[in-house]
Amino acid sequence: MRPKNPSESRTIMTDMVLPSETNPLNNLFGGELLARMDRAASIAARRHSRRITVTASVNHVAFNRSVPLGSVVTVEAAVSRAFKTSMEIYIDVWMEDRFTGEKTKANEAIYTFVAVDDTGIPTEVPSLEPVTEQEKERFDAALRRKQLSLVLAGKMKPNEATELRALFMD
Repeated sequence: MRPKNPSESRTIMTDMVLPSETNPLNNLFGGELLARMDRAASIAARRHSRRITVTASVNHVAFNRSVPLGSVVTVEAAVSRAFKTSMEIYIDVWMEDRFTGEKTKANEAIYTFVAVDDTGIPTEVPSLEPVTEQEKERFDAALRRKQLSLVLAGKMKPNEATELRALFMD
């Protein structure tokens, strides 16, 4: 399999916040935003792997700003790193002010997806070659995040987490 560029998986979904999607403060429900991010991440993972993909974990979600009723919301998702069968998907959420048109980063998230075959068995995915500085930063950080998750889950010994050790030993 040839290595892929993160832009090949980039998924951009834009929608408006409707009244049925808001809480009593007239802001987008967090769960509704999570569903939008999951769909965008799923598409990005599928574009990268060309396989069925399933959500393995939601590693990080930051609800930094509330998204008011009537706002235009854009969810951008792209594979930040591909491992053997899993892919880390980095998601940026932008909102457009309904009066000024100004775009502001509202939220971000990191999901992990696994590619599977028709029987649900994990299957290999193409590697990833980051191009831009941001892609390279996210690519490098993805390995540290994966090692931290494995250590916390007891699936990796702390002394084996070389990328994490490098952060603290230098």
